Amino acid sequence: MHWFDTIGERIVEFLKSSVYYGTTMDIYDYFEIIIIAFLMYYILVWVKATRAWLLLRGLIVIGVFLLLAFLMDMSTIVWLAQNVLSFAVLALIVVLQPELRHALENLGRRNFLPSMIFADSNDRAQELFSEKTISEITKACMEMGKMKTGALIVIEQKESLKEYERTGIDVDGIVSSQLLINIFEHNTPLHDGAVIIRGNRVTSATCYLPLSDNLDLSKELGTRHRAGVGISEVTDSLTVIVSEETGKISVAYSGQLERGLNSEQLKERLQVILNNKSLDEKPGSKHKRRGRHKDKE
Repeated sequence: MHWFDTIGERIVEFLKSSVYYGTTMDIYDYFEIIIIAFLMYYILVWVKATRAWLLLRGLIVIGVFLLLAFLMDMSTIVWLAQNVLSFAVLALIVVLQPELRHALENLGRRNFLPSMIFADSNDRAQELFSEKTISEITKACMEMGKMKTGALIVIEQKESLKEYERTGIDVDGIVSSQLLINIFEHNTPLHDGAVIIRGNRVTSATCYLPLSDNLDLSKELGTRHRAGVGISEVTDSLTVIVSEETGKISVAYSGQLERGLNSEQLKERLQVILNNKSLDEKPGSKHKRRGRHKDKE
């Protein structure tokens, strides 16, 4: 087949023109290859976990088509591809803006630089999360669960939630079960939205949270649960959700949702914050970050 032989010859010519003969590789070249391989691996892992995976599959199909067009000397298609490429890169950045922002936020959580360099102006060491606060939150959630009063309580950890506090109304009150129940009581001015807790104080109410677009979440979950999961995907906060329909209590952490908790289980999850650990680091914990989504309702 003449066209097949032509493609083979073009591949050989392309490879020859792309190889530098007579060059030698030193230790820095090997080091560079390792770094590139490492970056490519983590980029693919990140892409696999986002909506960008479907987009990447489409780009692979287009790339294969353009490669065949180049090898078969379809000059018009190649010319069009070269002129459209610069616009395509900008379009990809716009389309993938949420995923790119999430990836950069995850990179910032790695703590490559000492935290004191970017320390918050507030003295967080004095903002303690006490046993009394745990008891008050648990008591409030149990009472609201019995009355089927919907609630969304976000508890700040190391990452600041001030960006979301600005969307709500300042409260600045000591955490108590009476305060939380009154905030989420039906037909009250502050019941709609989320409450943010920092240390032992309720800082804001009626706060707006980002909704999760995780397709693995149960279809029966409403906006309140998706908001709880959404804020846990972009921050290290722990969110307690009380269902208005069933009265069941759920906890969202690190993008995962655990549902149907009783009083002791809720206290155990909140105790993690007091110990300044993640849920996966808790000694003897049976709950893992992966696959921790449970449907107990």
